[in-house]
Amino acid sequence: MLPEPDPQLCQALADDLREAGYASAALRDAWGAQADDAVARGLRRPAQRALGERTDALAVLGRLWGLGFAVDRADAETALPSLGVDGAAALGLVRAEGDEVAPAVLVRPQAFADDEGEVEWWIASDLDEAALEGPLPEDHVLGVGGASQTLARLQLTRRGGTALDLGTGCGIQALRLRRLVDHVVATDISERALRFTRLNALLNGVDGIETRRGSLFEPVAGETFDRVASNPPFVITPRVEGVPSYEYRDGGMEGDALVAAVITGVGENLSPGGVAQSLGNWEYRWGQTGLDRMRGWVGSEMDAWVIEREVLDPLAYAELWVRDGGTVPGTPAYAALIDAWLDDFARRGVTGVGFGYVLLRRPLAGAPTLARYERVAGGGEAAFGPHLAACLAAHDRAALMDDDDLASAVLKVSPDVTEARHHRPGEEDPSVIELRQGGGFARTIEVDPALAALVGACDGDLAVGVLVDAIAQLLEVDAVELRADVLPRVRELLVTGFVSFADA
Repeated sequence: MLPEPDPQLCQALADDLREAGYASAALRDAWGAQADDAVARGLRRPAQRALGERTDALAVLGRLWGLGFAVDRADAETALPSLGVDGAAALGLVRAEGDEVAPAVLVRPQAFADDEGEVEWWIASDLDEAALEGPLPEDHVLGVGGASQTLARLQLTRRGGTALDLGTGCGIQALRLRRLVDHVVATDISERALRFTRLNALLNGVDGIETRRGSLFEPVAGETFDRVASNPPFVITPRVEGVPSYEYRDGGMEGDALVAAVITGVGENLSPGGVAQSLGNWEYRWGQTGLDRMRGWVGSEMDAWVIEREVLDPLAYAELWVRDGGTVPGTPAYAALIDAWLDDFARRGVTGVGFGYVLLRRPLAGAPTLARYERVAGGGEAAFGPHLAACLAAHDRAALMDDDDLASAVLKVSPDVTEARHHRPGEEDPSVIELRQGGGFARTIEVDPALAALVGACDGDLAVGVLVDAIAQLLEVDAVELRADVLPRVRELLVTGFVSFADA
């Protein structure tokens, strides 16, 4: 078990890491961009080779906690002048064996930027497959992986008083939420994960994070929060003997029942106006799509925006997560695990597994106004959070408007939107007109000449109704009929971010 972190030792470690310049950019410069990209793919040797015989503090700490290699004790003592090797061992970060110091965990820098500015944190987590050179233990506490980064980039930047990080793991979402709220409750079924969360909070000087142990919403029964974030253990895993159940990814329930429990249960812990954002997998079964099943879980009491990014067939899904656990393809163990997954899917009639993002909101008052369940494959994830926030704000404003109000509104086209026209050879008029987003979810939508003309004229000057009337005259169509046709599509353009209110 990871020791309970000592605040003074954590402060000493932070001082040493800062003095060594132990940061993402510095490590990338030290071992080169190519090796840095290889580290992200689980290949350590190129970075180790690039460091060569260097014994400066950055190189020593990079080998030890960035890559997971043992180092000489004398070099480690020099690199940790405040903490020392004994202090690092007391924190559970290393194992000292004679003249050698081996890593017990990884401590990696994580850089990011948000509305508050640029931040560099150090995040401790368990040794990964590359450092272990084998499969992970079932109580493994994952570091900042791709899913964690995706959820962090999805987070709305709105402020609040309280937040819940459900299934905190190493605590990265709790740290991010603390920048937006005064108090965060971080929960997990794993005491080891909670200790990593406390360690990382102390190491980075972040207060206001309270940890509680327990399953799902049990530790916060009866409480409500302004924000909820969850990267739950959503991986669908066979519940049969011989299949490892990793705490960081497997919720211990059959199929996608854990994701269903998160979606159906979170509403009771949201304050009015509160927002919950999570990732998840959902099954496609004979006669029912994954998005339809999601719609049933959400019900009719919450605003909902569910975005499905991809759907994997059962075999591709099984291979993905068997490899993730460190089992080598082509071995008998690998084949046995694949069979277990496929048998499990067959029992429930699963034809595919969707992956995506879920945003739920408890209305401030009245009935929900948002129910979007859609498949969106593209997008630059760096801008998802601000993009979602702007789209929600536009939706909320438009939802309070009737058609006359919307016709009186002044809009502007978003700066990342471009238009593409496709012509058949020899024809003057385009056969297809497309509007394309450069940011957000990188949507491409086909529009007719009337809507294309309207979007092109939305420059923040004239009201929508005035523009529609002018376009109707130009196209020689009935203005009333054109308005009835166009205005619902304008609402869709607002919620998807192609246009915005000019005064927003």
